[in-house]
Amino acid sequence: MIKLFTLILATTLTACSLPTRAPVTPTTWMVAPERTGAAFKPRTEFWLKVGAVNVVSPFDGKSLVYRLGDQRYEKDFYNVYASIPAEMIGNAQREWINKANIFSAALNQSNSFFPFFTLQANVSEFYGDYRVKPEAVVTVEFYLSVANAGKANALIGSNRYTKRIALKDNTPQALVLGQQQALAEIFKLYEEQLYQYAGNLPKPLGQ
Repeated sequence: MIKLFTLILATTLTACSLPTRAPVTPTTWMVAPERTGAAFKPRTEFWLKVGAVNVVSPFDGKSLVYRLGDQRYEKDFYNVYASIPAEMIGNAQREWINKANIFSAALNQSNSFFPFFTLQANVSEFYGDYRVKPEAVVTVEFYLSVANAGKANALIGSNRYTKRIALKDNTPQALVLGQQQALAEIFKLYEEQLYQYAGNLPKPLGQ
């Protein structure tokens, strides 16, 4: 009985003496390219609805994603985005288009107003490629459509852009900065295309 009591006491003292570890808090990053420079002269009085951005798996979560082989991708649970990529990219895209001044206004999808034109985007690549040299890879396809009650093809145009930005090192910060630069270059290319579309918009529903 004494031996049993001694064993229990020793076990308890050992457990109490173990150091406690603080929970690991992931580092949070934001990708938010901002438009600079002069805005366009207004091209149309119509409003534009910026719809939801779709980000394909495995790039749709908050963790940074690294490509380590042709079929091997790895998520970094210790380095995460401040919000899911769909929200980050969607907010940045809407702010960019508003500053470009192509449409009268660029509204988010939850707005109660009824714009005649809608812009949607699909992000099929959003990762760091480390197979040869570190690069940020971003691919976005934009779809501009008009509300026309199905009487004709609602799609005005689709445009796909891919950017690969060389990174200065393998750190998460370098990847996030590279993704931000890639998005900025893509938005810059698409705003020029959107400006061309806005100069020759089809007649919307009810107009």
